[in-house]
Amino acid sequence: MARKITMQDIANELNISKNSVSQALSGKPGVSEITRDKIQQKANELGYYYSKGKPSTSPIHTSGNIALIASDFVFSLSFFGEIYLTIEQELNKRGMNLLIQSINEQQKNNFYTAPFIEQGDVDGLLILSHISTDYINHLLTFNLPTVLIDHHDPFNMTDSVLINNRFAAHNAVHHLIELGHKRIGFLGDVDRSPSYQERFEGYLLALKHGHISPTTDWLLTNVDEASEAISKSVDTLNEQPTAWFCINDGFGFLLLTHLQTKQKRIPEDVSICSFDNGQLSRMANPKMTTMDINLKNYAKKAVDQLFWRIAHPDEPFQEVLLHSELLVRASTGKASQ
Repeated sequence: MARKITMQDIANELNISKNSVSQALSGKPGVSEITRDKIQQKANELGYYYSKGKPSTSPIHTSGNIALIASDFVFSLSFFGEIYLTIEQELNKRGMNLLIQSINEQQKNNFYTAPFIEQGDVDGLLILSHISTDYINHLLTFNLPTVLIDHHDPFNMTDSVLINNRFAAHNAVHHLIELGHKRIGFLGDVDRSPSYQERFEGYLLALKHGHISPTTDWLLTNVDEASEAISKSVDTLNEQPTAWFCINDGFGFLLLTHLQTKQKRIPEDVSICSFDNGQLSRMANPKMTTMDINLKNYAKKAVDQLFWRIAHPDEPFQEVLLHSELLVRASTGKASQ
């Protein structure tokens, strides 16, 4: 029995990507008419059956698939749950389906590609948060309209939608300065994400605007988000800050809990401000002052940007920065000295 001809066979014959073959045979935009004719001719020659559709000229899709890719770590975080649920709702309104693929460490290192991307079954790609620069560039070789969510990198040439992390962190630290704090520590792991690095830069900018020199010992920028690591880093300080800016709610919650075991009163002895307005900021006792991220708006903006990119494939890449609001709660108060 003769072997069934596949899109990959056609791609190999013409020395092009399988995604280009899929776009040409399904009538989707993204390939030139000359290339489309060559692909259709080769498909006929090899005996590959396909539905002979016409290229779509409409910028608004009424049916099709959008892929959402993220690391398995990201998908395990409740913070991102509302983002991908809202993405699915927004796509359903537009008649599109959402296909989700989580990527573990081994798959990332081996440049694993979801079958629905390899087979050309998606019209666009959303990548949620950081995976790795090289892996994202691997996905970009499929030439799909792509938007990064909560991530950008100078080596990833595509659109992105993210929080204005520098300004948001600046506003959080400025709040502490307005309360009279001059001894303000920073706690987080800036290497985990460019967003975290930008929050550190916002912290430094706020100190500069407040005419406060950063104290090196209080710049805890490479700490794991774990109780033991945070406790060890804080307890070894010769002098304690009167306030902390934490890179996210997880660090803030763990720090607050640890300081309370040391009989520190929050905020009478130490103020704590975090970032994200996730569940942990609301579970803390006292509840934590934090920067609020409107997750539904985040997701909607990402979908809007992707559909804009689908309709405008030749426009320059764009970065959309979203504002976040400071939520003042009970974990921050006036400096004790």
